[in-house]
Parts: sequence; structure tokens; C-alpha cells
Amino acid sequence: MPENKTTAPILYSYWRSSSSYRVRIALGLKGVEYELAPVHLVRNGGEQNQPAYREINPLGLVPALKHHGRVVVQSLAICEYLEEVFPSSPLLPADKAGRARVRSIAHSIASEIQPMNNLGVMQYLKNEMGQTEESVREWYSYWVKRGFSAIEAWLESQDTGRFCHADAPGLADCFLIPQVYNAERFDCDLEPYPHIMKITSLCRELPEFIAAAPENQPDTQL
Repeated sequence: MPENKTTAPILYSYWRSSSSYRVRIALGLKGVEYELAPVHLVRNGGEQNQPAYREINPLGLVPALKHHGRVVVQSLAICEYLEEVFPSSPLLPADKAGRARVRSIAHSIASEIQPMNNLGVMQYLKNEMGQTEESVREWYSYWVKRGFSAIEAWLESQDTGRFCHADAPGLADCFLIPQVYNAERFDCDLEPYPHIMKITSLCRELPEFIAAAPENQPDTQL
């Protein structure tokens, strides 16, 4: 059942942040009502750098989830928290091997692809290292290719099903679809990854993924 609005979590989010996008999907799949608190990562030098937000997350990153007076940061930790606090509509499979497989895919995206290509890294490459736009895109594509090649191989497993694991969307899908969205933004070649793209196409038809999409957020700026 959706949580009562008086105790609903607050999600600090930026519309185009893939990490925030993951958590929005997870909240939708679990049927948890929440309050969205937009944090603009570019305007006025980045609202994540303002003292008010640094009190919420000293690292100055989104997402952050505030619930019952406590703040949880990092998208994986937030999703694991949601899994424990709202156990219905689980994001993880029941068996230990399945949970490990799903976590492996999610961690590969959260630890090996996205950190190399997040906004702070891209800005540093351009502003501090003096890299051209073409060089930055080559950097971006390299890490996507490296990570997606591995994920594509894992998705050839019989455990995959219609989604990343079996026949219901879960934690791995929450992480995969936002990373595909980012790869598309930077014109990465996704043709070599038919399993990834088939799952992405299927997920994008589901209402929880549609509602969480960047273009459907109240702070969207296209």
C-alpha cells in the first residue's frame, strides 16, 4: 500500500540525473508515494553546492532520500533501504544467487560506468583539463562500451527472462534504463547490445518507468 502522505519520503532529485532516475523508478515499482524536491545541478553554480543542501548531503550529490527525519544517500543504498522498509513488490529475487546476480549488474553500472561519466567528471575534463567536446565524448563512449559489453554478456544468461532477471522488472532494470538514457544523449553506439535494448524497450512501456523518465519530471528543462 502507498505510504501515508504525512510520512512519505522526500526525494531530492535532478530531472536528468541518472542516479535520481534509478530511485524514481524504484519508488514507482514499489508503489511508494513520495514528495519530490528538485535540486538544480547547473543553475546558479549548482544548487547542490548551496549550504542548505549541503546540510542534507555534505557530499553535494543527488539523490538523497529523507524519511522519518533521517537522510539516506547514494542510489544503491537508497534502493536497498526502500527494499527493507517497503518489502512488498520486491526489487530483488528471493534466492541468494539471484540477488547476487542482480546486485552485480546494478553495482557494475553504479560503480564502473556512471561515476566515470557523471556531471562533475565531465565538467572537470572540459574546464580543468582543457579537453575538447570530441575528446570528452570519446571518454564517455569508452566507459559505456566497456560496461555495456559485460552487461550484455551477463544478459545472455538463462536467468535473464523478459527483464534483467526473470520476468518482472527489478533493481537491475532500475539501474540499466537510466544508463541507456545517458548513452543515447551522448550518441553512443548501442547496436552491439541487443539484450540491453530489448529490455530497455520493454521497460519504457511500463507506467512506472514512464512516470520516472526525465522528460516527465516537474523540473524538466529540455
